[in-house]
Amino acid sequence: MKYAIYQMDIYPGDPEKNRQKVKEWMEQEVKKNNLDTVVLPEMWTTAYTLDDLDKYADSDGEPTKSFLRDLAKELNVNIIGGSVANRVKDDFYNSSFVFDRSGKLVYEYDKVHLVPMLNEPKYLTGGQHVPEVFELEGVKMGLIICYDLRFPEVVRTLALEGAQVLHIVAEWPDARTNHWVNLQIARAIENQMYVISSNRVGLYDGTRFCGNSMAIDPWGDVLKQGSDDREETLTTQLDLEKVKQVRNDVPIFSSRVPHLYKTGL
Repeated sequence: MKYAIYQMDIYPGDPEKNRQKVKEWMEQEVKKNNLDTVVLPEMWTTAYTLDDLDKYADSDGEPTKSFLRDLAKELNVNIIGGSVANRVKDDFYNSSFVFDRSGKLVYEYDKVHLVPMLNEPKYLTGGQHVPEVFELEGVKMGLIICYDLRFPEVVRTLALEGAQVLHIVAEWPDARTNHWVNLQIARAIENQMYVISSNRVGLYDGTRFCGNSMAIDPWGDVLKQGSDDREETLTTQLDLEKVKQVRNDVPIFSSRVPHLYKTGL
C-alpha cells in the first residue's frame, strides 16, 4: 500500500484557500506517484483560529466531507482526511473523516483528548467515543489526533482489535518535538504496527509547529521523516506482511496477562 503524507503549512482562517491548496497537491501527487492513500494534518482548513470558529468551522462536516468525497472518487485514492473544526448543533469539535477510493465515508472521529497547552478545552467539546478500528483495502487501521498520542491505552486497544496501521494527524508544537518523535516510535514498537503521521509546519499566534511527519515500521525503524520547518511530501510503501512477522517474532500479545492488570488500565 503506497502512501503520501502532506506536511503542509496552513492559511489561518481561510478554508477555501486551504482546500484549493490540498486539491492541487493531491492532483499532482496521486497521479505522479500512483498512490493508494494520502494523509492530511490536523485542523488543516482553519489552523488554530479558535476565537473565530463561528466564522470558519464546518457545519456537520460540510463542506469538507463533500470536498474529500469528490477528490477520493475523482483520483481513485483513499484519504485520511486530517481533521477540521466542526460545528455540531451548538458545540465545536475537532473532527476527522476517512474516505475510501470510491468516495465512501468509512470512519469519522471527534478528538477525545483536548490539549490544554493550545487552549482547546475553552473552545472545543471533546468527543465521547474513543478511536475505533476501521478498514481500507481490507487492512485494519486506526486514527488518533495529536494529543491522543500521549495516551497509550487508546492505541493499545486498537492493536488488540487487530489494527496494523495507526494514523496520527497533528499540529504539534516545536517546544515538544522530542516528545512527538519518540512517542510515535514507542507506539510503533509497543504495538508492533506501522505509524503514519502528518504534522503541520509554520507559525501561528506565537506557536511554531514542528513538522517531523513520520512513517515508522512495526519494528520501530523510521522509514521516512519530515523536516522541522519545510512543506514537503513524504511517500512510503507499507508491507503488511512485516506486521505479521514482527508480531510472530516477538509475541507480546500472547504474552499479555490481562487478568493480572488493574481495572481501567
